[in-house]
Amino acid sequence: MTGDNRAEPPRFGSERDTLRAFLDHHRATLAMKCEGLTDEELRKQSMPPSTLSLLGLVRHMAEVERAWFRRVFEDNDAPMVWSDKVDFQAAYDASTSTRHEAFTAWEAEVRHSRRIEREAESLERTGYQPRWRQEVSLRMVMVHVLLEYGRHNGHADFLREGVDGTVGA
Repeated sequence: MTGDNRAEPPRFGSERDTLRAFLDHHRATLAMKCEGLTDEELRKQSMPPSTLSLLGLVRHMAEVERAWFRRVFEDNDAPMVWSDKVDFQAAYDASTSTRHEAFTAWEAEVRHSRRIEREAESLERTGYQPRWRQEVSLRMVMVHVLLEYGRHNGHADFLREGVDGTVGA
């Protein structure tokens, strides 16, 4: 990794600013874990039978961003990025994917998610979660996606260490 250029989340601030900053911090963490690696290194799988890889995590988080922002607040039927149906496991198989392909999709979904959040009048904005068949708030979605990043960035720590021994942050 080249260095830690992530913005630190605020020590004080509004609930929304804090959620936004922590989400962006975790998004930057995933990108940082992938810095400086070749496509082949990014596709290196953890251990059989798992197909989990750093590139698979990037693909998975593109699906998460789409499923929890675009599909909840704009288009419940928007197609998923990597599968014909809502299949988060399909994204993990990055055996034929490239950095460019995965990061282009993920970054596009992050931009889309940020726009949805920015345009919402409040964290009380509601959307429909099609898999749950229930309404949810923007607050809940932001917390859920933040937890997804936290969980998967933990996986990214171990995956990166397995690729080249890099640990930390």
